[in-house]
Amino acid sequence: MKDELKGKVAAITGAASGIGLECARSLIAADAKVVLIDRAEERLMQLCTELGPRAIPLVIDLMDPRAVDGMAEQILEKAGSLDIFHANAGAYVGGEVATGDPDAWDRMLNLNINAAFRSVRAVLPHMVEQKSGDIILTSSIAGIVPVVWEPIYTASKFAVQAFVHTLRRQVAPHGIRVGAVAPGPVVTALLDDWPKAKMEEALANGSLMQPKEVADAVLFMLSRPRTVTVRDLVILPLTVDL
Repeated sequence: MKDELKGKVAAITGAASGIGLECARSLIAADAKVVLIDRAEERLMQLCTELGPRAIPLVIDLMDPRAVDGMAEQILEKAGSLDIFHANAGAYVGGEVATGDPDAWDRMLNLNINAAFRSVRAVLPHMVEQKSGDIILTSSIAGIVPVVWEPIYTASKFAVQAFVHTLRRQVAPHGIRVGAVAPGPVVTALLDDWPKAKMEEALANGSLMQPKEVADAVLFMLSRPRTVTVRDLVILPLTVDL
């Protein structure tokens, strides 16, 4: 796996924590250069100092459409090239629709769908021109199996899955692979509102994964021969019944 990724340049959104950060760490360990994209400037700068010279910070607010549109130019200016783009940033809203907050839904849908799709669109012309590249989106098991306690989040991830499946066929003639990693519950900031007792119970019974386990799955996808696309990779905790 190390040889396949050596010298590659990757860019990851939502890279200041959780799955994005672990993917950055894993890619750097595989001798890739990684542009970490996030709006949390102070945190991002600190992390890139810790990760070393192959970690490059890029501060972008994904909710700013104009900033996203200029993302590829900034990545290329900072890193010189781009081989892998991981649209990972996302948000979570669960709960009953009848008592939900539509404004919170709008913010989540904007990030999970509009910002993700727009960021992919921003880097595609470069990959089409070079006739190669990998695009990965962080989806969810909720995009494959509807989860009753999170209907709006589920809907956002179904949109991601539809985008992956259709975009893949559009860009395959250009040598670009598109895939989704679809994890079950992962210990990330998305679960910060969980009660402590619930979190401890889930960790004890094996129904939560760590971000590193998802990062390992992403590296597996990226290290397949160029003749192979892993379109969807579902990764679940052992005890989750979905």
